[in-house]
Amino acid sequence: MTAVTTAPPLQRNDARLGIALMALTSFIFSMQDGLSRHLAEATNVYMVVMVRFWFFAAFVILLGRAQQGSVRAAAATSQPFLQIVRAVLLVAEICVTIYAFTLLGLAQSHAIFAACPLIIAALSGPVLGETVGWRRWTAIGVGFLGILVILRPGVAVFDSGALVALAGAFMFALYGLLTRLAGRRDSSATSFFWTGVGGAVAMTAVGMFHWQPMAAGDWAMMALLCLSGVAGHWLLIKVYEVAEASTVQPFAYLQLVFASAIGVTVFGETLHATTVIGAAIVVGAGLFTLWRERARRRKVPA
Repeated sequence: MTAVTTAPPLQRNDARLGIALMALTSFIFSMQDGLSRHLAEATNVYMVVMVRFWFFAAFVILLGRAQQGSVRAAAATSQPFLQIVRAVLLVAEICVTIYAFTLLGLAQSHAIFAACPLIIAALSGPVLGETVGWRRWTAIGVGFLGILVILRPGVAVFDSGALVALAGAFMFALYGLLTRLAGRRDSSATSFFWTGVGGAVAMTAVGMFHWQPMAAGDWAMMALLCLSGVAGHWLLIKVYEVAEASTVQPFAYLQLVFASAIGVTVFGETLHATTVIGAAIVVGAGLFTLWRERARRRKVPA
């Protein structure tokens, strides 16, 4: 699962390079999800997320010092409560989502998680005061019909794990909206700093009570998880440095493809036709909402 971050001001717009970097970023985050699922099943979710955020915090501290000159400058904010809520919400969402991986598998979890942009569109009104036109409301409704196709009500016994995945998608969408809200007064570098450091502090307060021994092989995977997380976030920053967000954002859906492939080939998951059809509906609706968001930013009525 991909953590939301915003980028420094655009310096150029190389669409091909941006799309290539987004595809690579999506693949790395998919690998990270696979590693997270394995380690959560081998140990526990809390410990995995805690160690992961230790490395993430170290990364944002080094990045903040390099970009802002000091940790104090990187952390400077006039809205610390909002930044703390964002950080806590993100680590909670990651715990919920990884738990969903262990219940549903990567393929079905990501198919449900693809509804996140639709949830953001639906909540942008009450949270940010934005206007959502009838076209985007229609896309949101179609997208949630796609979720129903994935869940197959009346065809298969309802899996309560789907509610966990939906909860994770809702939490990630709310995190994204709060990040946008924080961006009205704080720089993206400041929000990124608080995400890593605040998340590490919050997760340590919980994860230390769930510490347990791990095999040497699992520690090697944990190291790979941490390194892939840093690499993924660094690449994501580069993506938005070289290309416009509206150009590359649709290609973030490649994570659904990559994660599903890992789930099927590595974990032996079964990819049901209804999951594929439902995911296609959700992704199509999500792409439409991204297009309407781009139109709205260009002052075209939504």
